[in-house]
Amino acid sequence: MGKRVALVLAGCGVFDGSEIHEASAALVHLSRGGAEVKIFAPNIEQRDVVNHLKGSPAEERRNVLVESARLARGDIQDLAELKASEFDAVIFPGGFGVAKNLCSWAVDGKNCTVNEHVRSTLQAFHNAKKPIGLCCISPVLAAKVFPGCEVTVGQDKNVDGRFPDAETASAIAELGCKHICKNVNESHVDKANKIVTTCAFMCKAPLHEIFDGIGTMVQEVLKLA
Repeated sequence: MGKRVALVLAGCGVFDGSEIHEASAALVHLSRGGAEVKIFAPNIEQRDVVNHLKGSPAEERRNVLVESARLARGDIQDLAELKASEFDAVIFPGGFGVAKNLCSWAVDGKNCTVNEHVRSTLQAFHNAKKPIGLCCISPVLAAKVFPGCEVTVGQDKNVDGRFPDAETASAIAELGCKHICKNVNESHVDKANKIVTTCAFMCKAPLHEIFDGIGTMVQEVLKLA
């Protein structure tokens, strides 16, 4: 019987929501792994809306759940309805929406606050000793909620210009967590906390390498489930 996995989205679009390629990659690998997936998102207003063609702010308001429904093909539920007891694991794709909508990292960095339903979801899976998968910027959620955990967002130095956001690793360390340097096609497993992370688009890499890295994260999550 396939594992039951909850996928939590943060909107639709890299600059103000979930990174679409990451969400799709997670769904493809979960499908290949025989998992039964349900998709969730918080029913809240986005912090901002970005015109992805121009790369500039748009003067409009959007709802995270409504926008996430685009990625979920309409089959989605309010994150407030997610019950950890009904699932074997939870996965969070990345994208700026994680740092804007699921928490305030984009504005406050390591001093950020985490959305109450996101925090309670993470804590519920952790308390039940069920695996949590996070990619791209999403590992900062674990770093904020679980001091002392181990995560990766790639490298802690901008190696060959491929890791422009390497300072995120330092902020994670300042939160009392251990950052593990990994390549884009790898993931890190914190066995004690059952947290699996991979850097995805935190690295400037070909799409297939990002896809493969997310695949290793999903595979490790399913092994732990």
